[in-house]
Amino acid sequence: MSDKPSVLFVCVHNAGRSQMAAAWLTHLAGDRVEVRSAGSNPGDQVNPAAVAAMAEVGIDISAETPKMLTVDAVKESDVCITMGSGDTCPVFPGKRYLDWQLEDPAGQGVEAVRPIRDEIKVLIEGLIKEIAPEPQA
Repeated sequence: MSDKPSVLFVCVHNAGRSQMAAAWLTHLAGDRVEVRSAGSNPGDQVNPAAVAAMAEVGIDISAETPKMLTVDAVKESDVCITMGSGDTCPVFPGKRYLDWQLEDPAGQGVEAVRPIRDEIKVLIEGLIKEIAPEPQA
């Protein structure tokens, strides 16, 4: 187990919210956090509107692919965050579980995805302050 915190983002299709959250955490925390995302019923591709919305803020998720949620992914993560999708993770002692109530961007255009993207960023910034604050100089 690594000494840096690990976070798993889960939504049903692993195509929108969880992909944007993983990308924000990677972008904002860098190598201070290990990041995973997965879904209980992964889609065929990442939501094109989510890809476009993230590209607008300089984050490229076009090469990402939806991944299947596994028990091992949960076991290897310190924090498991579901994305308001009703998904549940297997529960293990010592893990932290959060559920972020976020609108599902599936089937929506980039205009509707922008506020979801921005809400996720705010949540990620709060999470980073808790689990991986900037080292003091």
